[in-house]
Amino acid sequence: MTRYPRDMTGYGATPPAANWPNNARIAIQIVLNYEEGGENNILHGDPASEAFLSEITGAQPWQGQRHWNMESIYEYGSRAGFWRVHRLLKDIPITVYGVATALARAPEQVAAMKGSGWEIASHGLKWVEHKDMSSDEERTHIREAIRLHTEVTGSAPRGWYTGRCSMNTVDLAAEEGNFAYIADSYADDLPYWVKAGGKDQLIVPYTMDCNDMRFAIQAGYTNGEQFESYLKDSFDYLYDEGVKGAPKMLSIGLHCRLIGRPGRAAALKRALEHFMKHDGVWFATREQIADHWAKEHQPMQNTKPSEMDKATFVSEFGGVFEHSAWIAESAFDLELGPTHDTAAGVHNALARVFRTASEEQRLGVLTAHPDLAGKLAAAGRLTAESTAEQAGAGLDLLTDEERTTFTELNDAYTSKHGFPFIIAVRDNDKASIMEAFQRRINNDRNTEFDEACRQVERIAELRLQEKLGA
Repeated sequence: MTRYPRDMTGYGATPPAANWPNNARIAIQIVLNYEEGGENNILHGDPASEAFLSEITGAQPWQGQRHWNMESIYEYGSRAGFWRVHRLLKDIPITVYGVATALARAPEQVAAMKGSGWEIASHGLKWVEHKDMSSDEERTHIREAIRLHTEVTGSAPRGWYTGRCSMNTVDLAAEEGNFAYIADSYADDLPYWVKAGGKDQLIVPYTMDCNDMRFAIQAGYTNGEQFESYLKDSFDYLYDEGVKGAPKMLSIGLHCRLIGRPGRAAALKRALEHFMKHDGVWFATREQIADHWAKEHQPMQNTKPSEMDKATFVSEFGGVFEHSAWIAESAFDLELGPTHDTAAGVHNALARVFRTASEEQRLGVLTAHPDLAGKLAAAGRLTAESTAEQAGAGLDLLTDEERTTFTELNDAYTSKHGFPFIIAVRDNDKASIMEAFQRRINNDRNTEFDEACRQVERIAELRLQEKLGA
């Protein structure tokens, strides 16, 4: 494997400005999962009963049997829980993740969702695992989910979240649905673009932490105060980031049969009251967030380094280490991926090759560098990068006396060490370069070789930052 598909960097240290409407400091996105009537059940043609996210500790599927207790817990979600949550949230823009077969069995609930102006996104055809489905089978499920969702609600879903997904889900959903967003990710606090299904697809990440599902797992919440406290802490931290100029999205996940229980609904109510005491809070559906993000932040159209063929990669980055295209050629063969599609990522790949090269190869890189303000500069024979770098430090505007001094130092340094004096001139000015020149010329060769190699790496880093952005 020479291409690693996971993006381990994302937005890095400098995420984009969210620019939420009305300069909001935080976007709050609440999801209500409607799964009741779409869960595993032999009535639905499944081989066993449901065993996921219920009040039954250690529940196991009952093969070939109905599970009366499990069914009644799910029924609580549709019969009582949904309506309690609806009364609490009916005036707030939220998103419903609706399992299509569950929605088809819930005409009154769907009418209430629509009456409140809630977004109804697709949560798949059935609330079942997809990990063992073939691509063809999962594609069929996605197509039928979209068809049935449209039939039941009156409009096609603009958002998708499978939840119990496979490694093929995002690609298949992107191919099959004209979705404004897909939510099968937990990877960020902000939306982001990916290539999926042969196109640019917006991902609006979901959450597993600010999620009432943790009431139904062993390492989870045991009472409402824990859930309330966690929601408040999450809000407060993200709100503070927004005050400091880096607004994010707080995603909250709810389930009718879980949060709909009175003791948990009370905790949610207190958390909402806390949120609403603050200014600059944008309650939004995922659809609204997706549309906003697509307007404010278009996907990058340039070919990314990890997606380049070898010839393009070498053409783009072969000159980053002076006249040493072999470094880019070898870097291309490393395990590159989306995390290398930045200046830091490409630099890391190139530097790895340079650092593990033989001393003779690294010496060749050092000797490929021109003298500072030397004969090549005077003759206009520097690379474009070197010309710009030396000009930026004022080395193209030396007095006759300064030029003579540089020439003498260049000759003495090269004679002593066997390679030209190298320094990242963009980090310096004429005076600091001269000071470093006079100081370093007295170093022993090994010390200076190591320092020259560090400077070469720094020069490459600065060139890549200019090329790809810091």
